[in-house]
Amino acid sequence: MKFNLKVYCEKTRLKDIREFITEKLKAYVHDDLEINQMVLAVDEICANLIIHSNYCNANEVINLEVFVEKDGVTFEISDEGEKFDVNNYKEPSIQEVVQTKKKGGIGLMLVRRIMDKVEFIHKEQKNTCILHKRFKHN
Repeated sequence: MKFNLKVYCEKTRLKDIREFITEKLKAYVHDDLEINQMVLAVDEICANLIIHSNYCNANEVINLEVFVEKDGVTFEISDEGEKFDVNNYKEPSIQEVVQTKKKGGIGLMLVRRIMDKVEFIHKEQKNTCILHKRFKHN
């Protein structure tokens, strides 16, 4: 099954994304914690794209595609904003975050802990983040 949502790059649209994913996954996943974790991961990636890649420019859009199969789900989140260079990303340690009282910087770390596989692809002005998650219970 495939679902699609296109949103403008405004922070207020994150609520729409969370509701969309929750609604679509409830038919396939019966564990609320599992749904909430996936919603959190997708929300984190979308927030990063809206804020850091597109600078909250309401003229830009993010496209979210959700592919649900019997054993898992794949989220493809794409935009045409500034490219995120995953090779230059250094995951902070929790100690570092606590000691420096740094706000932010742990989103991708959290996404990687929740999802089974995280990919970043840049092709022809288009950035795509692909998140894979196998279902715990069918």
